Amino acid sequence: MCGWVACWGMADADEAALGELTAGLAETLRHRGPDDGGVWVDAAAGVGLGFRRLAIVDLSPLGHQPMASAGGRYVIAFNGEVYNFARLRPELERLGHSFRGHSDTEVLLAAFETWGIAAAVERFIGMFAIALWDRQEQALTLIRDRLGKKPLYYGWAGDTFLCGSELKALRAHPAFDLPVNRDALALFLRHGYIPAPYTIYQGFYKMTPGTLLTLQSPAERPNPRAYW
Repeated sequence: MCGWVACWGMADADEAALGELTAGLAETLRHRGPDDGGVWVDAAAGVGLGFRRLAIVDLSPLGHQPMASAGGRYVIAFNGEVYNFARLRPELERLGHSFRGHSDTEVLLAAFETWGIAAAVERFIGMFAIALWDRQEQALTLIRDRLGKKPLYYGWAGDTFLCGSELKALRAHPAFDLPVNRDALALFLRHGYIPAPYTIYQGFYKMTPGTLLTLQSPAERPNPRAYW
């Protein structure tokens, strides 16, 4: 199943503090990924990615996340599975890529480096929720699969932008102090669930299926766009 969390906007935190915070948020998702855990931080940018892994496609340590692309530009936290990665891999190898392991995560990163984010996503067939940090552009991209099989939430705790697989991981941030969204509560009582893009908390949202969101700063107003 796997689970991930990302935080962005803590520019004043040192690397150790940011890593500890990110690891603590990711630890709330251990039930989604009991096999392995990882943290990647860039203290200068104030960004951290945390991951809990349920090893399925590649059981070796070469599938460890967060994972950086071979060229170093992208760092990914990825929940789900891209079913056609084995078909994309030979095409990418013909274009000059070589692979260390056998995970679909590594193929995704090579696809992003080769075709760009938007073009690569259109080639992916599967279920996925992705956080992709672009070290060159200092931008964060969130991607949810076409039918919304994998969850993806985002919002703000104080000045920090948070996103991840479950609200409980975001709620664990020390600055999270948000009231219940009464409109969302009314939707729950009416429909028996809370439809996207709403969540039970004010200021937090559920990514709608088949959308992609790129932020150039943690304070930027989000504007997800449909890719499908």
